[in-house]
Amino acid sequence: MVNRQTYTVLIPFPTGGGHWSTVGEELELLDVEASALRTAGRLELTSVLNSTPKKAD
Repeated sequence: MVNRQTYTVLIPFPTGGGHWSTVGEELELLDVEASALRTAGRLELTSVLNSTPKKAD
């Protein structure tokens, strides 16, 4: 069985067919699909983002 995880877009990137992702969009991706985008800083696991304490303004 293939396990997909939820990732949140940090920096928009082309998703195909002339379409682009948007900041804050959540995508269900395989690890192999998300690997290069995570390395480039374009997305992060939603669970990691939700567990990071927010800065007070």
